[in-house]
Amino acid sequence: MGGVSDGTGGATGSGGRAGGEAGPRTAVLAAGAGRRRPGAEQPRSPYRAMPDAERSALWRQRLHEAEAGLTRYLVSHGDELHLTDWFVLQSELFADLPERDAPAVEWQRVFFRDQALMERFLVLRYGEAVLGDWARSNAEVHRDVEPDHGRGAADPIHRIARQAELYGSDYEFDDDAEPGPEHAALTITHCAIWDYREKARRSGVRLTLASPCTYCTEALSANIRAKGYRPAHRLTHGPTGHGCRWECTAASADGSSAADVQPAGAARPAEPAAPAPPSGPAGPTVTDEPGES
Repeated sequence: MGGVSDGTGGATGSGGRAGGEAGPRTAVLAAGAGRRRPGAEQPRSPYRAMPDAERSALWRQRLHEAEAGLTRYLVSHGDELHLTDWFVLQSELFADLPERDAPAVEWQRVFFRDQALMERFLVLRYGEAVLGDWARSNAEVHRDVEPDHGRGAADPIHRIARQAELYGSDYEFDDDAEPGPEHAALTITHCAIWDYREKARRSGVRLTLASPCTYCTEALSANIRAKGYRPAHRLTHGPTGHGCRWECTAASADGSSAADVQPAGAARPAEPAAPAPPSGPAGPTVTDEPGES
């Protein structure tokens, strides 16, 4: 099991980050987010105190998952890819990288930029339908670089919570059942990525996808399956804005594959149709990355 944070940015246990980085790869349960005392209130956002260095590390890990997943996906296309285009994209992805100890906001900027570049690269060449294939390719990388911490089904749910924290979304674990090895659930009551997108849209930024959930639901479901669990999700839209609920359940004893099944009786709101990809040169875009956060 990889090293974990002690809540102060120090590391406990063994192991380090992918790429030779020392230190924590993921956080342990924040105070109050593990076993609760009788009558104790469950914190709504238990990772709010995540150290800045740990936030930076998670942005970098997510960028690694996405870029390595895209490389893996493009290799599967063999000679269908124009290599010069791919080399140009790579040079853009890794241009102007911050120093390792730069504030998390700098790595967030790079992640948003690169996510948008990769999305646009794929959609313009292969169409929006391939985003699901890319998400599944990323999940293969995620399976190897995201450490397991022995919490079973709670591990993927806590990863979603940490991603939600990166964006400043509002989220909470179930009040009636704590995340456990067989089943865990998380509700994002307000997805801040929508705020970012709408601000960018009003500023004239051209968005590749009509809804961030288009890629989000594929990516999170694929990550959960890659870890050997069964995902289920439900999109919500109410007084607190756009949100979603995610559940992760241990695979059945007979070894049946995990399926992205909606909870019984849950209706998913219709997503607006995505606009046709523009034929002209790619303008500035904003990531249509996981609406999980």
